[in-house]
Amino acid sequence: MALFTDGTVSGMEDLTAQDSQLASVASVEGIDVTQKLALAQDELRLELGTLLARLRPQPYTGCVVITPALKLWHTYRALTLVYSDAYNNQLNDRYAGKRDQFHKMAKRAYDKLIEVGIAMTVNPVPQAATPSVVATVGGLPDGTYFVTMAWVNAAGEEGAAATPAAITTASSTLLVEPGTAPKTAAGWNVYAGTDPNQMTIQNAEVIPPGQTWLQPPLLATGGRGPGTGQSPSYVQPVPRIIPRG
Repeated sequence: MALFTDGTVSGMEDLTAQDSQLASVASVEGIDVTQKLALAQDELRLELGTLLARLRPQPYTGCVVITPALKLWHTYRALTLVYSDAYNNQLNDRYAGKRDQFHKMAKRAYDKLIEVGIAMTVNPVPQAATPSVVATVGGLPDGTYFVTMAWVNAAGEEGAAATPAAITTASSTLLVEPGTAPKTAAGWNVYAGTDPNQMTIQNAEVIPPGQTWLQPPLLATGGRGPGTGQSPSYVQPVPRIIPRG
């Protein structure tokens, strides 16, 4: 699972799965849904920080792992913000109804999160940035390749994989450079394939930070694909407080 700090918890597809009219409403009312997703993320960050600040020793939001309850909380909070904006534009009771509905659903998701606890990891590994991939001298079959990577901590836990890079080769191979390693990374894994949905791991051993990867002439195809991030190390019980919405 991804970390809370890896990026926006939910996206447009998550919102439209809960409300099929969202895109139409956003277009008609001139609402930037991406902005509302970011604002909802900021609000959740503040509220998670308040929850975690009550604990000793105090964990921080960078250790929080996204769970279904947390994802739903963010989704419903973003929808509440969208329909609050729509209502303020038109004072339309239909929008007010949607706003209130999603506000209640956000509260239920929050309550569920408190009930089950916040998933945490001891040694968080952030999602990797898209690696630099260039063609260099080698014998990889000509074609278009997709390449991604993920950081690995000292315990062997892998963070969320990067958005893949794409490159077309001709009489060459791939040279992959990972970029600057986060403090928690002990190495990295590289994944490649001719289909972005079927990339597989290429390295047999974790690659040290700062070391590049030169793709052999034969693309490995039998291994596992990139993951979505770390599993929680533990679930943190939290005291129940009244949320802001």
